[in-house]
Amino acid sequence: MSFFSKVFGGKKEPVAPSTAEAIQKLRETEDMLIKKQDFLESKIELEIQVAKKNGTKNKRAAIQALKRKKRYEKQLQQIDGTLSTIEMQREALESANTNTAVLTTMKGAADALKAAHQHMDVDQVHDMMDDIAEQQDVAREISDAISNPVAFGQDIDEEELEKELEELEQEQLDKELLGIESTDELPAVPATAVPVVPAAPARTRTKTKPEEDEDLKELEAWAS
Repeated sequence: MSFFSKVFGGKKEPVAPSTAEAIQKLRETEDMLIKKQDFLESKIELEIQVAKKNGTKNKRAAIQALKRKKRYEKQLQQIDGTLSTIEMQREALESANTNTAVLTTMKGAADALKAAHQHMDVDQVHDMMDDIAEQQDVAREISDAISNPVAFGQDIDEEELEKELEELEQEQLDKELLGIESTDELPAVPATAVPVVPAAPARTRTKTKPEEDEDLKELEAWAS
């Protein structure tokens, strides 16, 4: 822009419409052209009827009707071509609008990801993962230690216990060979009552042996 244009003001360039506005304008133009197509098709049909009606009666009028029909058909072809161009342009704008929306979303996602990683350091992440793995190993060792039963009496000699067990087995084997069955049970009490022996009748008290000897001595002394 020149100096004078800056001072006195020059012609301003028109602001380009947005993609959405351009698409809307194209759709409105398409609707208008489609309506014009319908009008031209009705005019063509009318001119065909006029040509048929005046074909045998008024040849000049019939020819004029066919000429107008040709002009309408030419306009209809032009509108078909214009509609094809507008349709392709509209599809291109819609695709561009979609791409813009996708790129905007991806740009926002990239910025968010960058902001999320802004306070992160790769080395710190690796160190953190190493710490997590180490703590998992510690937790696993603790779980294994808790789940294992506590071993009491590990100072006992296993060979001594095995020797004692062999002696017990040999002792049991010797008893079986001798026909002696070891048992801790007492004989069962008989179910029937034990008969009671009647008490002997009371006897008169007899003299003791020393008293008998004294009597015998007195008898022998009297008889002599």
